[in-house]
Amino acid sequence: MALDTKSLFSLLSSSPTEQDCIDYLERIVWGGKPPISPFDPTSKVYKCANNQYRCKNTGKYFNVRSTTIFRNSNISLRKWFVALYLLSSQKKGISSCQLAKFLKITQKSVWFMLHRLRRAFKSPIFKDMLKGFVEIDETYVGGKNKNRHWNKKVPNSQGRSWKDKTPILVIIQRGGDVITQVVPNAKQETLEPIVRKYVEGGSNVYTDEWLAYNGLYKSYNHQIVNHRIKQYVNGNASTNTAENFNSHLKRGISGIYHQISKKHSQSYANEFAFRYNTRKHEEQERFDLALLSGVGKSLTYRELISSF
Repeated sequence: MALDTKSLFSLLSSSPTEQDCIDYLERIVWGGKPPISPFDPTSKVYKCANNQYRCKNTGKYFNVRSTTIFRNSNISLRKWFVALYLLSSQKKGISSCQLAKFLKITQKSVWFMLHRLRRAFKSPIFKDMLKGFVEIDETYVGGKNKNRHWNKKVPNSQGRSWKDKTPILVIIQRGGDVITQVVPNAKQETLEPIVRKYVEGGSNVYTDEWLAYNGLYKSYNHQIVNHRIKQYVNGNASTNTAENFNSHLKRGISGIYHQISKKHSQSYANEFAFRYNTRKHEEQERFDLALLSGVGKSLTYRELISSF
């Protein structure tokens, strides 16, 4: 039976069996070719019972999950596929509590599942550097100090403060892709190397008046908009595209996830960037891309809950 992932309705209507999901994952991971041993790529591989394969040179057994984010999971691929579809297609994501009700498993297990899926979203889908017209802005996740209880307020944390918030640098090409990078602070020595890494030299770069961007003129056609004087468009220069993405990111975090830790901020930023970068994809194309992006990635629960 062919697996139809064009929509959630078609996925559920096709009523795929666990074997259907395994066969579909094998086609995505191995591209219809004979499986390659994760222990010795040069080894001959024998097919065994129960979707297992044996590496001749090492004598070890593996299956299609062994090299993906589904490794060592006791949850069926049917539930994994539903979780992946919902997370990748919902504009603002889905909470672990809500998904746990859908899948009839514990919230703790679903929280782990979602973080494993976000691991698959980690790699950008583009190969070239951003170029042309590129907007750069930072956003700060962690709530407003004025809204906190009196004993949780942090002094001198107004504006661009990273004392109590997590700064995320957003670099977005107009009509193209976005890169999100959690940074420890918004200083020039932190932000400028990241910009040079991802943006092609000579591009038109637009930022606000923040001093950390003052050195970009050396490598780019750098223009600014001065938000302090309520200037939001200066000729072709603006950061409206980046700010729209930032608004969507923050509304998703506050509306769906409510609160995220600094440790996992990059995972959530990757999630929103993946959905933005695949906004022009068909649902099935995005689903297959997410499956393929999960190859070679794994995440253990110990690693997930460990401290920095």
